[in-house]
Amino acid sequence: MSAPPRLLLASTSRYRRELLGRLGVPFDVLAPAVPEPPVAGELPVDRARRLALATAQAVASLHPDALVIGSDQVAACQGRVLDKPGDAARAFTQLAFLSAQRAYFHTACAVLRHGQPPQTHVDTTTVLFRPLSTPEIERYVARDQPFDCAGGFKAEALGISLFESIDSCDPTALIGLPLIWLAAALRGGGYPLP
Repeated sequence: MSAPPRLLLASTSRYRRELLGRLGVPFDVLAPAVPEPPVAGELPVDRARRLALATAQAVASLHPDALVIGSDQVAACQGRVLDKPGDAARAFTQLAFLSAQRAYFHTACAVLRHGQPPQTHVDTTTVLFRPLSTPEIERYVARDQPFDCAGGFKAEALGISLFESIDSCDPTALIGLPLIWLAAALRGGGYPLP
């Protein structure tokens, strides 16, 4: 049996890199050159799927012998897309908006080898935020500094204390990469996973 192809993660996210590392399969990371402007009328779930596939395609076209993983996450609440806040003030504003609200995190993953049909998957995680006071939000933002996370929190860190509940088929999807689905896709591609 031949060895599986070189595995590439088309992402600059340290969270995705750490998650993929859990699977114990050697991989390299490449930054995809893909613009991420919104498309008018596009649903958040469709945006996540489109961007995951676009990142995988961009890297696969340059490395046709590799298997490429692309991923993207789009968060939404009350019809509003929640991007990465970038700084403390925006993180505070997003979390104040999310107080006592239900938000949806669409995490898409695409696995692609150049010239072959892509495999895609979207995991939607529903997060119910508890009512958050101004001092609680300020303390949280100061401690976790979630400036590079959609929604303005880190569920794998102190951000878990902001929730009343999480409804998900895959807890790693909320962090940025749905490992349950991805492990199955990689096993199907010949990678030696349990």
